[in-house]
Amino acid sequence: MDWLQDNAWAAWLGAMILLGVAETLSLELVLIMLAAGAGVGMVAALLGAPLWAQAIAAAVTALAALLLVRPSVLSRLRSGPELTLGHDKLVGAQAVALTRISGHESGLIRLGGEEWTARAYDETTVIEAGQRVDVLQIHGATALVHPIPELD
Repeated sequence: MDWLQDNAWAAWLGAMILLGVAETLSLELVLIMLAAGAGVGMVAALLGAPLWAQAIAAAVTALAALLLVRPSVLSRLRSGPELTLGHDKLVGAQAVALTRISGHESGLIRLGGEEWTARAYDETTVIEAGQRVDVLQIHGATALVHPIPELD
């Protein structure tokens, strides 16, 4: 029993390494929190704490890490910027009308360096060539646009 008390730090170190390696296979951040608890148990052993105190320190640390640290780390890892692809990335962009556009008369706009067919979002609106517009929706290959008001 004296040997275990004198070399408990090595057992905690081994547990910490084993849990850390196992975490690389699971990637759920559970085993790494247990490894952190084992690290605290190792420090307690190096400071000369009795075996029961080492175990309590390791358990409290692992539990606190699982309940307090893991949820916020997981939410940061799993959340990221929204990736918009295709036509969705053009919604909200600004363009320039190349021809006259209305709700009943399709025209052309320059959007992102390309020419697009466009219709006015509101059927009563008429957009003249050269006017800046916002892209509100994309339907197939036609952009539904609304003029940007100009300040005089």
